Parts: sequence; C-alpha cells; structure tokens
Amino acid sequence: MSVPNSMRVGPFCATVLAKKKYLIAYIFLIWISLLPAIFEIWWYWQMLWYEPRPLHFYVFLPLYLFVIYITTVFAAIFFTRIMLGIINIFHKPREGVFLRDSSDKDYRYWSLRNTIKKWPTWLTHKFPFPFLDNICFKMFGVKTKFSNSLFEGWVDTEFIEFGKNVVIGQGAIVQSSVIIGNFLIIRKTVIEENVRVGAHVIIMPGTHIGKNCILNTWSSTMVGQELEEGWIYNGGPAKKFKRNRFFEDIPIEKLSKTIGDMGELLKKYDDQRVARVMKKRRSLRRKDKEEKETEEKE
Repeated sequence: MSVPNSMRVGPFCATVLAKKKYLIAYIFLIWISLLPAIFEIWWYWQMLWYEPRPLHFYVFLPLYLFVIYITTVFAAIFFTRIMLGIINIFHKPREGVFLRDSSDKDYRYWSLRNTIKKWPTWLTHKFPFPFLDNICFKMFGVKTKFSNSLFEGWVDTEFIEFGKNVVIGQGAIVQSSVIIGNFLIIRKTVIEENVRVGAHVIIMPGTHIGKNCILNTWSSTMVGQELEEGWIYNGGPAKKFKRNRFFEDIPIEKLSKTIGDMGELLKKYDDQRVARVMKKRRSLRRKDKEEKETEEKE
C-alpha cells in the first residue's frame, strides 16, 4: 500500500533558517560526506570492470550500491557530529524561551544545528530499515532504544528522552522545540517505557509521559504537560480517558489466538482481570485475619 506524500514523515529537522549563510555549512556537509562514496565507486570500477566480460561488474553492482549508501549515511553522521561538537564549543544547546530574532544567540544556534542535521536525518530515514534512524538519534544526543519504533513519526533530534518499547504512530509529532508567535520554546520532552502514541498526535515541548500510557489518535499535549503513568489520554489538550489495562499481567496474546471477536476478547479479558483482583483481595483478607488472630493469642 502506497503512502501519500503528506504522510511521509520521519526524524526531520526544522526548516527555519535564521541566516541564509548557514546553507554553506549544509552544502559543505553534503559534499564531504559524498567523498567516500566517490572513492568507493572509483575503486569498484578499477577492480571489477573488464570490458570483454563485464558480467561480474553488473552482478555485484546492486550489492555494492547498498554498501555505498550505508557508507554515505555513516560519513554524514560522523562529519555532522564533528561539526556539532565544534558549534557546541561556542554555544551549547539549552532549554528556555528565546526571542525569534537573528539577534538572539540561542535562536541562531538552534537554527544552525537544525540546518546541519537535516542531511544525515534525511539520508537515514530513506533507508528501508528503521535501525539507522535510531543510530542517528543516538549520535545527536537523543536517548532512545533500538526496541523503539519511531520511524513513522516526526521526531525532534535534541532534548528528547525515550524509554524502552515506545511506539510512535504515523504522522505523530514529538517536539522539544516549537515557535509560538515571536518566541522559540525549547524544553526537554520525556516519554517513558511502554508508551503508545497514536497517529497524528502532537506532543509539545516539555511533555512528560509516564509509563504504560496511551495517547489516542489526533490528541495533543500542552507545553510542559505531565501525563500520569498507566492512563489512556484523549483530546486536545489531552485529558484522562480511562485506566490503561493493556499492560497488566494478563496473557491477552494467548486469548487472542482462540477468540477472534473483539467484544468477546475484551469480555474474557475483563473476566480474568476481575478473577485476579478478587483472588488478591481474598489473599489480603486472609492475611489480615491471621494477623488479628496472632495478636489476640498474644
């Protein structure tokens, strides 16, 4: 199934450009990261091209092009990381509210960092396997795990922290920076483990999502909003909808193999959950009764 162009998202960088001269760094980065690929093409031509019988050259060419692509990605990440290190010597990234004006130092450097990171993030997202995205995130300082699925969403590349087993839905936006009016807001966004973010969700900078949360499709958060652990949130701004039962210790995957209807599956799930809760309560009552009897004997 094809995906509309409007849905082609990924770990892209903001396109805001405080000064046009930053494009020089962008072009330089593209040029220097393509140099290893040019050398590899030349070496391959020298090693395998044999005009009377060029079969070997064409047979191994697709595989070698794949290697060249990987090399270009890692070269782009490597040189970008060096450039970011040099830039951070002059001015380190920091959280806060800044004026959206070229005279503001934080705004200028935020724009420069995004301009430099655009090329490697674009390259990694075009790779058919998502693990390169996670490598790119890690190299730029985003805390994430390889178990996370961030490939379908638009995710900022700094001041973001993910726990393990996080899924970002298609078209969702996870931000650590946003421009509102004439202000640039940069705040750290934290998404803890076992969080599910639905399609087209907007997560604003400074949001903290607790463990085992679900953010329903088309929902949004406010700047600095706290989402309590173990709840399903809905709406904009996101509000508590109901408790999230889907991460509880009930073998729902086993139930789904025998029950195909969703209504029957949830009913069976509820029955097992109620039985487990009742068993726990009986155990607590029994324990309280034994403690009281022990106290009376004493």
